[in-house]
Amino acid sequence: MEKVSVLTHILFVLSTTFVVYQLYKASQRSGMLLAALVLWALITAALGAAGFYRQGDQMPPRFLFLVGPGIAVVLIALFTQRGRAFSDSLDIADLTLLHSVRLPIEIVLYQLYAAALVPQIMTFEGINFDIFTGFSAPIIYYFTFMRRTMHLRWLLVWNFDCLILLFTIMALAIMSSPTPFQQFGFEQPNTGVTYFPYVWLPSIIVPAALLSHLVSIRKLRLRFRKYDG
Repeated sequence: MEKVSVLTHILFVLSTTFVVYQLYKASQRSGMLLAALVLWALITAALGAAGFYRQGDQMPPRFLFLVGPGIAVVLIALFTQRGRAFSDSLDIADLTLLHSVRLPIEIVLYQLYAAALVPQIMTFEGINFDIFTGFSAPIIYYFTFMRRTMHLRWLLVWNFDCLILLFTIMALAIMSSPTPFQQFGFEQPNTGVTYFPYVWLPSIIVPAALLSHLVSIRKLRLRFRKYDG
């Protein structure tokens, strides 16, 4: 990781801290949630520093242990009774602003590409257009929740569109990783996210973004169904 600048490290750590804070704030400052996030961050950091996730020849690939737990938590939050109760308590405004982190993350990904740690396809020079989400999130937040001049139906449309962009980069990241499932980036595979601190991208930031979109979509659809009914 010596090719990655200290400023990039700092930007990424600050981005991860922002995501954790936004989730904590959205949960009405739940101490239990904050403790769980910090513990998971420490576990993945320790494993990343030890090189655990970089052994791609294992079956199942250890990269899946970096991505899988966060996705599992998202599913639990959406499809279990206690999980839905937690999800319904989250504040949509804070979840919307959380997505602004995707702008600095695109800058970080580009720096990792320049350091030959991710393929170009995962950057805004490739087919990753997630930078749109990062640019638009604070604008959507401002006009929807501060000025209150944007209808919530536009927020629903925005969440669906940005969810598609998120799924796209998730698929690119998985299929560019040096595992038996690799389809892209053979000359320059996605290895950067297996190093500390970038392990927090697939383990914390991506699941947080996914949860934020899905929870917002669920809450907005329930709200519209109630009013339309």
